[in-house]
Order: sequence, then C-alpha cells, then structure tokens
Amino acid sequence: MKLGYIDYLNCFPFYYHMFEKQPLDGVEILPAYPGELNQMMRNGDLDLSPISSAAFADVQSDVLVLPYFCLSSIGYVRSVVLNSKLPIENLNGKKVGLTSASQTSVVLLKVLLEKYYQVSPEYVTVSPSPEYQDIDAALVIGNEAMIEPAEPVAYTYDLGDLWIRKTGHPVVFAVFVVRKESLEKYPEDVKDVIASYSISLQELRTNEAGVVEKAALKYPAIHYDIGHYYELLKFDFTPALKDALRFYFDEAASLGLLEPVVNIDYYE
Repeated sequence: MKLGYIDYLNCFPFYYHMFEKQPLDGVEILPAYPGELNQMMRNGDLDLSPISSAAFADVQSDVLVLPYFCLSSIGYVRSVVLNSKLPIENLNGKKVGLTSASQTSVVLLKVLLEKYYQVSPEYVTVSPSPEYQDIDAALVIGNEAMIEPAEPVAYTYDLGDLWIRKTGHPVVFAVFVVRKESLEKYPEDVKDVIASYSISLQELRTNEAGVVEKAALKYPAIHYDIGHYYELLKFDFTPALKDALRFYFDEAASLGLLEPVVNIDYYE
C-alpha cells in the first residue's frame, strides 16, 4: 500500500511511531509537498494520504475521509502566512504570488481577499520559497513559512488568524483520505495506519519532548519552538472542525473556487 506523507513539520506527529518506533510492513511512505500528494491522489497513485482539504472536492467520489484526524488550527498558527510589501487592503490589482505547494491555503486566501477585503489582485504561481522582486505579496506555507524570508517584507498576515477573525471558524488545512478501491484491496493495512496515527498522537500527549526532539532532527532548518507549535495545531477531527470544513467548502464553492461538495463521506 502506498501512503502519502506531507513532508512538513506539522504532519510529523502522525508519523512519529511508524518513523521512529515501528515501521509498517507492506506500507510504502511517499513524502512530498501537499500539492504533489493532491495530484498523486487524483491520479490514483496513492492509497491513503493527507491531502489539502480543497483537493477533496476533486476526488470526493473516489475517497472516504478518515473521521479521526486532520491538520487544523484555531486562530494563529504561523505556518500559513501572506508576506506582503503593502497592507492587505491595498493589494487590489497588485501581484500576489500563490505557492505551488498547496491548494487549501490558495483557496483560503482568495476567499479572504475577494469576499472579506474586496480586493482583486493579479495572481501568479510562485515556488514554495518565493522571491519578491517582481511581486507585491506571496502566500507561503509549511516549513518555508517558519523560516525568515531572505528579503524582508513589511507585513506578515497569519491566514488562520485572519480566517477566524473574519468568519468565526477555524481552518482545516488537510484531511486524511483513503481511496475506496484501496480500502477493498488493503483493509488491514488501512487499519494498521490508523492505529499507528492514533499511537503517534498519544505519544505527542504523553511524550511531547521525545516527539519534538525527533521532529527537530528531521527539520533542522526550523528554529522555532516546536512544542509550542504543536500546541497551536489541532490533530483530532472534532465535530466543530467538521462543521468548519463544511463552511469552508460552501464559501469556496460560492465564489466558484471549488467544485461543490454535497456530502463528505467518512470511513467507518
């Protein structure tokens, strides 16, 4: 079975046990940016994976969502930011770089700018670590957002914080999905991955220092309080976060940014 892994600090807690304690026989882990995992899931090249929440709209008929896990934040989280030379309300007609690494955050930013700030920038695609010579602002996510940009910018906006201020809802950045056909082919492997995720999150609760130590070794370029960062993130997919995901889908579809999501089918 092929299992995707978002190669970012925020996803590491789910994989701690299988990385550091007990690898899963028969499970091949494929690390990549969220955007790459999204495409692999669309192509049928992954059996189970975290994907950008926005990407679920593209594969909704082919997958089930694991109802236990997500990558979310309630307010400020520091790993999804808009770096800007100008105040956000002054970006109308300006060039805004959109990271190629993810999809949820791109849609999130567009909803915020167009619906809540009433600005319509010119969007251009940029690398996960953008340069700012030819753009006025850039969306940066994950590890790259936690590293100071080579070129200083005047304004940094945390999108999780902006979203909850404007909408009252937290952001679910990623969900975990399993292909329906893979569930039929690898039912025991799917159960093993779910069990490993659960053990890993329990380790984070009971042995935070150990998980943080291994995370720091895996991502040495990040000079940040990783323990505090993990406290800001939400990994358990609560009913409130499921409602927040539903709101996000509806907002995005209302602006034509995503295909409508009628039902979110969960794995049982």
